[in-house]
Amino acid sequence: MVWSPQSDPAVLFLTARPNFLPSSSNRLADRFGAGRDGPEGAYTGLPEHDLQLLFQPGISAHDQLAAVVPIDDDILDRIDALTRLARAWLQRPPLRDTRMTAEQRRRFRLKLRAADGRMNGATYRDIAIAIYGAVRIDADPWKTSPLRDAVIAFAEAGLALIDGGYLHLLRHRRRT
Repeated sequence: MVWSPQSDPAVLFLTARPNFLPSSSNRLADRFGAGRDGPEGAYTGLPEHDLQLLFQPGISAHDQLAAVVPIDDDILDRIDALTRLARAWLQRPPLRDTRMTAEQRRRFRLKLRAADGRMNGATYRDIAIAIYGAVRIDADPWKTSPLRDAVIAFAEAGLALIDGGYLHLLRHRRRT
């Protein structure tokens, strides 16, 4: 999947390395994934490092490269992606993308499962049984069960994600 730079601040912009800097061999040129041309340039990626790269027009993977980091509200997301690129360059193990914690990923899966169930005609109780198991659901009266409220919230949040809310996942949550 290719994200537009407007949607995903982790898309890294690669351009020509300035001539006044010493040259450097491009250790990554052969590791870039299959590319795709777009109006902004050529998109490619390093899937094992969760990276999407955008080569500016006229720049290729075998050129002397430099990264452009726009200074805006998403600069920390961009620097995080640049750090992942640096680890790939230095042949270090990939870091996990930090935009979602393990708990957020777990809840994300539950939201999508609940939304999928609702879209396919399952009742909230059916969804709860699929998520929590029949023994746990049957332990309390369904109408007053806190698990019922949780499943309803998961389904509503999942439908909101499907309706475009997933775009918020592409950015780190920032304290204001």
